[in-house]
Amino acid sequence: MKLSHYPVYIQSAFYAVVLAVIGYFIISWAAPTLDPAICMAVGLLLGGFLVPLFTRPPVPAAIPTTTLYVGNLPYRANEASVRSLFEEFGQVLSVRLMKDKHTGKRRGFGFVEMPSDAAMAAQQALNDSEFQQRTLKVREANERKDDEEDAEQTS
Repeated sequence: MKLSHYPVYIQSAFYAVVLAVIGYFIISWAAPTLDPAICMAVGLLLGGFLVPLFTRPPVPAAIPTTTLYVGNLPYRANEASVRSLFEEFGQVLSVRLMKDKHTGKRRGFGFVEMPSDAAMAAQQALNDSEFQQRTLKVREANERKDDEEDAEQTS
């Protein structure tokens, strides 16, 4: 495994020790009359300046996500209530409830983005279940159509 996959503090400690030892040997070779403790201290000091140049945070693994369509939502449902309903099955990355452009009222459907495994569990458990006296329809969302495709279909 690459060193860059470890936390930054482990990378820093490793580089500091390596650079301190290298600095100790270089300084003790260049100035054999110096005390070994001073050589090690100078090596650590050099390591302290050089370690930030070599360390970087680990690259987070991309989490595959799925967006779920949630239909037949009660009009009084808000983002917080839908989020808490779906959080029973895993982390919820986003909740978007659709509103009418002109009136600003909710349209009774929305989208919930979750990690794929949690989304599958939520879909199986919540589809055709009751939420605030409404039977939910939970499906995997279709990809949004581009405006160009919509223009071609209308002409």
